[in-house]
Amino acid sequence: MTTSDTRLDPAPIPAEQIRVPDSRVLRFEGEGHGSSVSFFLVTCDPGQGPRLHRHPYDETFHVLEGEARLVAGDVELTLHPGDTAIAPAQSWHRFAATGEGTLRILCIHASPVMIQEYPEEG
Repeated sequence: MTTSDTRLDPAPIPAEQIRVPDSRVLRFEGEGHGSSVSFFLVTCDPGQGPRLHRHPYDETFHVLEGEARLVAGDVELTLHPGDTAIAPAQSWHRFAATGEGTLRILCIHASPVMIQEYPEEG
């Protein structure tokens, strides 16, 4: 196979194009870019993080910087830089930054469109 057979020519997606307004969070939904996955790149301070929610697909977390406490169903984990964990489909989960520094965590959604449900919704 030659280089031209496998060449991809996507345009870069600037961070500001996918930034959640007035936040340090990036939200990428794959569907609009020909990708089968979506992600959040969350940057937050100690005590911050998303509220309890779930998805009809797996969500994979990878800590880039800082420390996080992940709760998925009955499991509680402390994650450090380089750690990866998975919240299975339909499991209620949340995380929060712990420790003293900033948390940077990549939250990969196994779906081209993000679907989130919160307990108060149903």
